[in-house]
Order: sequence, then structure tokens, then C-alpha cells
Amino acid sequence: MLFQRIHLNDRYDDKRPYETLVMKVCELGKEPIVKRIYPALFFALVLISCNRQESNIETSIEVPVSIEEIKYQSIEEFVETTGTARALKEVELSVQSEGFYRLGTHKSGRPFKLGDMIDTSDVIVYLDNAEVVNQIKIESQKLNLDISKSEFEKQKALYDKGGVTLRELKNAEQAFIDARYNYDNAKLQLAKLKVKAPFSGVIVDLPYFTENTRVAANSLIAKVMNYQKIYIEVSFPAKYLGAIQVGQSMRALNYTMPEDTLWGKITQVSPAIDSETRSFKSSVELDNMQWKFRPGMFIKGETIVARKDSAIVIPKDIIRQVEGTKRVFVVDRGAAQERRIETGLQNPARVEVVRGLSLSDRLVIKGYETLANQTRVKIVR
Repeated sequence: MLFQRIHLNDRYDDKRPYETLVMKVCELGKEPIVKRIYPALFFALVLISCNRQESNIETSIEVPVSIEEIKYQSIEEFVETTGTARALKEVELSVQSEGFYRLGTHKSGRPFKLGDMIDTSDVIVYLDNAEVVNQIKIESQKLNLDISKSEFEKQKALYDKGGVTLRELKNAEQAFIDARYNYDNAKLQLAKLKVKAPFSGVIVDLPYFTENTRVAANSLIAKVMNYQKIYIEVSFPAKYLGAIQVGQSMRALNYTMPEDTLWGKITQVSPAIDSETRSFKSSVELDNMQWKFRPGMFIKGETIVARKDSAIVIPKDIIRQVEGTKRVFVVDRGAAQERRIETGLQNPARVEVVRGLSLSDRLVIKGYETLANQTRVKIVR
């Protein structure tokens, strides 16, 4: 019989029984009885063979993954907030008296311009007004002061010798004091014709006036800032009210200058919570000695509320939430092994693992999306 002959001949190749069987059927295809059953039997055997090959391929697939070996690292838990940088010192300079506009000169000899550094001795703008100068009579006031001072000193010497009365001495003293006040007031009036900054800084605004144009009193002449120290007003969520305190450190970053980081301290914390935003206000001062950050910049602040120098730390985005538990994958003996973990300190990028992982565990950090427990994996770099 055909099936008996196939069964007996199958002993010749035990390693590939399906392929051997198909070949034997092909060899017997010339016999009459085989010609009738050959087509159906052949295709059935080929189908079985293909299914067996596909099954072997599926079981041999290995998912490529990248790993990171667990080791101790430092981690900071911080609260993120944003604010606008402000100069700690800034002033708008207006003229207190009218006069004809004349721009002051820089130390290099040219007229002042935007961005120039100045100190308190620099005159940014002069207001020429001969009428006001004549009314002040500064030289006359200075001469009157000198005369009254000499008279007072003379009367004092005579009084010590008994040559004048106390009343005469006091009258001379009063005249001297009045002359000094008059002279000081004259200097104040003249100072109004010169625009200076009350501190060293940078000219950040300098409205244009044509030379010798008459400028009215109270006109804005310049704006000066010193932003070697800057401050930021920020708001924190209400849940951090007890965690944010005066003196805490804040790391400040600018989105357009990610390589530059400034450090500052919280100087004020409001005890009240805004009923609409559910947040509270705080102020932060930052040292900006290199003038890197500019007033008006949008700043991201990271206020550190906790820190550990030695902890198991993993990327936050690889953690999967499954049935209310946090899980990750590690590689063990060529297969992915699912681990339940418990976490501690965390920030937007990293998280501390307090239970579930050990040192030297090989943590899957790429390719974990399609993994299941005991999935065969291939480690790639």
C-alpha cells in the first residue's frame, strides 16, 4: 500500500519528516493509485510543512532593545515655575527744568548712545538755560557764604575774649547758616540742568531730541538699568506652600540660552494663596555678574525642595502604569523580565526607585514599548 510504503521509507530522514514525505509522494506519483490521490495529498502535506516553518520563525524572533546598567546617582526634586526677569536697579530719568537739549559725551569722546555703560559722575544730557543760571546767581551765593563764614569765625573769637555779646555771636552764626543753605539750594537748581543716573548701569532707552531743541520740564530723557542682579516674581502651586521658604536655592534657565544657568535665592514668600489661581507669590534674586540674562527675558526656574546624592535613578518616561502599579523591564538571560517598582523623589526627567530594582540590573530604556514578560530580546547599542 502507498501509506505503508511511505511510513517505511520515512525512517530514512527523521530530521525533516514533512519534506521527506513530500518527496516520497512525488516519487510515487507515477503509480496509478497515486495519480488519483496525489494532488490533494501533496497540497495537504505542503500546507502542513509551511505552517511548521512559520511556527519555527515566530518562536525565534528577538526584539531589539537598548539597556542601561543600574548604578547609584544623585537626584533632585524641584518645582518648576516661570517668570520674567527684571533689573534690580532701574530708573527713568526726566528733566526737572526746561532748557535746550545737549547730549553728553562718552569717555571715548563721542555722544552717548544706547547700550553705553555709565557711572554716577557721567552727565547724560545737559539743558542749557542762561536765564535760569542768571537767576540762581551761584557765584554770588558762594561769595556770600565765604563772607558770612569769616564774620561768624570773627565774632566767635571776639566772644571768647568777651568783646561781643552772645546775641551778636548768634546773629553771625544765623547769617552763616542761611548763606550755606542759599548756596546749597543754588547748586541743587543748577544740578537740575544736568541729567545723571543715581547708580552705575547701562543706557537702555534714549529718546531722540534734536540738538538745541527746547525740552519741557518732566520730559523723559533716558532710562538706565543695572542688571548685574535681577529678580523674578513667580507663583507656586498652593500644595508647595510649606515647602517653599526664604533662602531656598533656585536654578534659572532661559529657553534661548540653555547652556547658561544662573543660581539665585528666594527672598520673599507670600503667606496668602490666591483664590482664583490657587497659587502663592514669591520673589527670587539672581546674581547676573556677567550680564548674560537680560531684563524682559522669560525665565524657567527650578526650586530645589529635596535632594539625594546616592540613589537608584531611572528615566521617568520608561515607567509603565499597569493596573495601578508602576512597572519597568530588565533583561535577564536573554529575555525581558517585568518588574514592579516603588518610587521616591522625582523631577520631570528622572525618578528615584526605592524598591524593585537592584544594582547592576540591566534596565531596558529603548524598545520597551512592545515587550511582554519573558519576551526574547536582543541587546543593541
